[in-house]
Amino acid sequence: MTDTPKDNNASSRQAIRKWLLVISFLLIPVTIFYISPIVILMGASAGVATGSLLLYLALFILSLVVARLWCGWLCPMGAWQEICSPVIKHTVKDGWRNYVKYGITVLWLAAIAFSFYSAGGIRSVDPLFGTVNGISISSIEVLITVGIIFVIIFIIAFLAGRRGFCHVFCPIAVLMIAGRKIRNLFRWPALHLDADAGRCIDCKKCTKECPMGLDVNGMVRKGGMENAECILCASCADACPKGAITYTGKQ
Repeated sequence: MTDTPKDNNASSRQAIRKWLLVISFLLIPVTIFYISPIVILMGASAGVATGSLLLYLALFILSLVVARLWCGWLCPMGAWQEICSPVIKHTVKDGWRNYVKYGITVLWLAAIAFSFYSAGGIRSVDPLFGTVNGISISSIEVLITVGIIFVIIFIIAFLAGRRGFCHVFCPIAVLMIAGRKIRNLFRWPALHLDADAGRCIDCKKCTKECPMGLDVNGMVRKGGMENAECILCASCADACPKGAITYTGKQ
């Protein structure tokens, strides 16, 4: 009987998370330009700080206290990959694949800096840059382009593994990982997962439910839940029948 409230709460939390992801995905016609790294480059070449640039800066700042919560709860790219997850059974292998995104991000940031420099610096701020009255997809051509982008994201995830685009290519992930590393350096209180290895029964439901395909059971057994690829979705915590994994905001 004592497990029932926890199970209900766990089910509700994941239902809310998945509904938020679905809503985020459905809002793509409006929001895609606000999260596009390409739009940031387009704006930089014109000396404009775009809405997407402002969002990326906000996500970096937020990552100092909530790590990659955005990825697990609100990112439409992540939502798309989870929608496609029934046909993506394998996980991203540890190793070089997880480091590709760092090289991509360095090149992307260098291109942004060079574009702003060539444009004479930041000359204006336009949160609606590239949109039509705030709407991102305003023509068939843009719709087709966005559709192609999402097909590419699916192919990457299908070939690399669960949330493969997040693991291998996403520059937003790198910015938030950097924010998390800064937080870890200064060790101020921030949202993270904690585990009690003594309560673990090695059922491995946590690993099975992780949308990022992480070896959560191994992390619990080692006594450390900190992982650069963790998106704080709490799927592992909500899958654990013994409550061995929990959210905490303590240092």
